[in-house]
Amino acid sequence: MDEDSGGAPVRKVVVHRRVPTQRRPRRARAQRALTGLRRTFAQPDFARADQLARSWGGSLAPWRLVAVGTIIILVLAFSWVRLFHIGPPSIEDLRRAAGVDEWKTLPIGVKDDQPGIAERDPEDGSWRGFDIDIAYMIAEDLGFRREEVRFYGIESEDRARLEATDLAGEPVPVKMVIASYSITEAREREPNVMFTQSYLHTEQSVITLKGHAKVASLEEFKGKNVCSLSSSTSADAARSSGAVLTRRNRVSECFDLLDTDRVHAITTDAVILGGFKAKHPAKYDHWDLGLDKTEAWGVSVGANQALRDLVNVTLYRSFEDPKDARWEQAYERNILPETVQNKTGDGKLVPLSRPQQPDTVRPRVRELPWEEVVP
Repeated sequence: MDEDSGGAPVRKVVVHRRVPTQRRPRRARAQRALTGLRRTFAQPDFARADQLARSWGGSLAPWRLVAVGTIIILVLAFSWVRLFHIGPPSIEDLRRAAGVDEWKTLPIGVKDDQPGIAERDPEDGSWRGFDIDIAYMIAEDLGFRREEVRFYGIESEDRARLEATDLAGEPVPVKMVIASYSITEAREREPNVMFTQSYLHTEQSVITLKGHAKVASLEEFKGKNVCSLSSSTSADAARSSGAVLTRRNRVSECFDLLDTDRVHAITTDAVILGGFKAKHPAKYDHWDLGLDKTEAWGVSVGANQALRDLVNVTLYRSFEDPKDARWEQAYERNILPETVQNKTGDGKLVPLSRPQQPDTVRPRVRELPWEEVVP
């Protein structure tokens, strides 16, 4: 109350005015939001980009390790499959398929009456000859010691059956035949005959008693008795020439007939006849027929394809590796000394066989890192 006025009291009223705030246009907010989105996802500033990179890099480090590990595993798995399960078999695969590791000994059918090729010494029971050395070479690569190799004499007509004979005359099954066995298409069509690649090339020739007139062809024996081995390719040529053919399972039986004048000549592979000529140089004359046909000797393994491939690996290694002189040593030890002693009646040398190992194709074998298959 105002004392001066002496009147009624006066009230003081304060009025608060509410000033409305200015609303920002919705369009401006939307624009700002879009700008923020663009800044975040499309055009980040450098600081934010660096922060994001560090954040994502740290969080992806374990994933990178996982990715690298996965790639390594895939590469190793592919290499394993490529190495062990794709392509031709390895030596280990062939040994498993052939059954070699299950054999305690290696029985082989060979000739026992062919000097220089394969013969058994009746006094000490030892075996020697070119085929014997080739057999030892193959056995060595198959993992057999010499004392684990068993040789059994086999007749020509029994070679296809892989059935030899022991000293008691009992039949013995063998794993392979290395017995001056020529490779022919007809023989390869037989159900139980499978040849390896050739290990010797020779040709057909003729032997007569000393003093016989010069022989230039089989036609000169037309109407005369000529002996040859049963189931031999030489017998076919003698028969087609008009000779009266006598067949024997053993070449030594043919020489028994020649020595007693029951036949006029013997014809078969030159390297076989050369052994008899070298053993009895004053008793026989050896004649070169000059035939174009080559007799290629191979190893027969029956129906065991894996064993055939294993033998081919040995033959290829012997052919290709200059450090492997086993074939050459076998030739120089057995055939070469006989060559210089085999002369015709007019003093010319009779070629017994080619002095080099026949060309050998590399077998289809997968070489594992720890295996030395071929050079």
